[in-house]
Amino acid sequence: MIVQVKNFFVESYRSSPLAFVCEIIEATFLISASAILSFTILAPNGWYFIPLYLVGSMLGIVSAVLRKAAFVIILCSWFTIMNIIALVQLIMAL
Repeated sequence: MIVQVKNFFVESYRSSPLAFVCEIIEATFLISASAILSFTILAPNGWYFIPLYLVGSMLGIVSAVLRKAAFVIILCSWFTIMNIIALVQLIMAL
């Protein structure tokens, strides 16, 4: 089982090293944003998690384009648009 998981990651890297790096950074940003939102849900501060979600979703578009994953591009594009709207609202509220 561990060998299969390792081989999956190795093959993912080999198929597109740039997409693989984007996905690592993307996952780090999105996991961080999700953790921040989960732990501060009673008083969330968008200035902490919205930029992380935005960068993560933008990197998702890059990696999806590189991997030619059409529906992932649609999903990450939607998230990017929504996070831009959220960021604009945060800026306008200053």
